[in-house]
Amino acid sequence: MSNTEFGNRIIYEDNHLLVVDKLAGELVQGDITGDVDLLSQAKAHIGKKHNKPGQVFMGLPHRLDRPTSGVVVLCRTSKSLTRIAESFRNRVPKKTYHCLVEGIPIPQESDLVNFLLKDGNKNKSYVTNNKKAKRAHLTYRILHAFSRYSLLEIDLHTGRHHQIRAQLAHAGHPIKGDLKYGAKRSNKNGNLCLHAQKITIPHPITKDELTFNSSTNYLDDWGFKI
Repeated sequence: MSNTEFGNRIIYEDNHLLVVDKLAGELVQGDITGDVDLLSQAKAHIGKKHNKPGQVFMGLPHRLDRPTSGVVVLCRTSKSLTRIAESFRNRVPKKTYHCLVEGIPIPQESDLVNFLLKDGNKNKSYVTNNKKAKRAHLTYRILHAFSRYSLLEIDLHTGRHHQIRAQLAHAGHPIKGDLKYGAKRSNKNGNLCLHAQKITIPHPITKDELTFNSSTNYLDDWGFKI
């Protein structure tokens, strides 16, 4: 991907932050596959734009799973990374997702509260009564009902592993394409119909509350129109 194409995905940039729209199927950080990742592209963008020789610092205070698209916040300085990472640990950021699920949830708007336990070997989380499980809380509302699927808006109140995927599947409405959590079939591209639409964070220096919205037309990518 060229620097110009990556630049078109930048939502916000200053001396402390870089906020980018992640593509579905794109790695946030490099792994053993060697596939191009978001972090490396961000470093290359900053290096070229500001003519920075050598290694460019870019911190990653949070992540999105590879099959998920949407807003990712990156930090351009170590001070920014420390402060933003701390805000995530303290659950200060507000995160909103959009997803396409099987069926039509009833009621149309509700809270889901479960206790989730992560199985690291299977990279999967389960709703359970195990004492080691952690409380998971989200709020959903239906934005649009199709014939067999519903478009939901999700507000996350906790940040557990695969929380949205596990809780919606437990409620009987797995995310479209999510075979791991019980979807009827995979999507052709292997990705999930799950999109990080919006995030609100405190600026690491000014402390101002900033809200960043994704500009991706994810419904087109999923093959749906409203």
